[in-house]
Amino acid sequence: MKLDHNGIRYRLWLAFLLMAAGIVLFIGILQIGLIRPYYRNAKISSIKTVADDIADNLIHDGSQKAIDASLQEAVNNNVCVVIYNEASQQVYNADSLGAGCVFSAASSDERMQDPDALIASTANGDLSENVTNQVTGQEMIVYGKKIDAELGRYYLFVNSPLEPVDSIVSFFLNQYLLYTILAVIVASFVGFYIAGLLTSPIVHMKHEAQKLAHADYSASFDGGRFTETKELANTLNNADQKLRKIEEMRRDLMANVSHDIRTPLTNIRAYAEMIRDISGNNPEKREKHLNVIIREIEYMNRLVEDMSELSRMESGNEVLHLSNVDLSEKIWEIVEMDEPLIQAGRLEVHVDVPESLTVYGDATKLSQIAANYLSNAIKHTPQGKNIYVRAWLKDDEETVHFEVQDEGEGIPKEELPFIWDRYQKSSRSFSRSQTSTGLGLAIVKAIADQMHGTCGVESEIGKGSTFWFEVRETHEA
Repeated sequence: MKLDHNGIRYRLWLAFLLMAAGIVLFIGILQIGLIRPYYRNAKISSIKTVADDIADNLIHDGSQKAIDASLQEAVNNNVCVVIYNEASQQVYNADSLGAGCVFSAASSDERMQDPDALIASTANGDLSENVTNQVTGQEMIVYGKKIDAELGRYYLFVNSPLEPVDSIVSFFLNQYLLYTILAVIVASFVGFYIAGLLTSPIVHMKHEAQKLAHADYSASFDGGRFTETKELANTLNNADQKLRKIEEMRRDLMANVSHDIRTPLTNIRAYAEMIRDISGNNPEKREKHLNVIIREIEYMNRLVEDMSELSRMESGNEVLHLSNVDLSEKIWEIVEMDEPLIQAGRLEVHVDVPESLTVYGDATKLSQIAANYLSNAIKHTPQGKNIYVRAWLKDDEETVHFEVQDEGEGIPKEELPFIWDRYQKSSRSFSRSQTSTGLGLAIVKAIADQMHGTCGVESEIGKGSTFWFEVRETHEA
């Protein structure tokens, strides 16, 4: 697999690697810079502990057992110990260093052989200083303290060699190099593993997205283990479902439009041929055939106008002409206009609206909503049944509610969310009509959205449907 230097996997792996190397390098520099003072302080602290233990054994106890324990303490910690009294007389000596002890006669450092000078240096507290053994050339540390006991005052001095710091640094560097290599290897594996966990679902989603690009809606997105990639996968799965739905709608739209155009064109051609071959010289038949042609042309014209209007509204290019509109007056106008269809269907229409109900909106669009609802109810209500047209101002005194209720066959519950789509086929809604293009409810939904209103339907099989529309009663200033 070719490594993409701009890819997430490589960048994340490199980030882990650099972070590990940076941390180890920082710790190394810090350690090397602080190892000298740290080692000295640690050594002084260790010697102080030895001095305290020996002081407790020799001065505060003084038994032979305590003396033996002090000697063993000196041997265990590789130190030499001397104790002077106030008269600068040496009262105790324990040496595990031999010639390496700066208090021995072999040492050429005269100050270490001068009890008075040593006691004077500890008169006000502890003594802690580095000296060089003139015999061995080794750096040593001398610690001294004043001790007040029941039998008098004593001065205890402890001498311990300091290991060469350079050798300690060299040892540390050897270990540090090993740890650095180990840390980089571990960080590399961990970084590559985590990068794989993150990039694997992304790579998978990329391949699935390529299917969508080629209109293959069988794509399935898996977000892996991370919340963000899971959310991305869910979003893409939702988009896939919506694209699939849009594709189905597009196919239905093409099929329905083709059907709606093909049928009148077939009729137009048939009747035109009939006029040419049969009724051309018969005025009565010719007029009848011409009327069929005109009717089919008018239907095609309405279809084109409805599709054009719906496209304009959904794209936001339709301009509303807003003014104060009496909705009650518009409802009565629509009912009177549909009176021939109402009578032909032997229907009873019951209108329950206020004498005046003012809405600030587009008069033509409001009439269009009422006309679509009423024509739908007329088309799907059996003879002898009732249609109820109602409108009122809701309790909030800001929202106007308009509805049309029929006693038709009703709409299945599973189809209700889709009846507002273009050319949505349902068990009751799609049939070719000379007065309907099948886009009425889609246009109502587009008008409601553009006027910041809402529309909906309530339906029950065998009991009919109620289509409603609501808009806020906002008057023109």
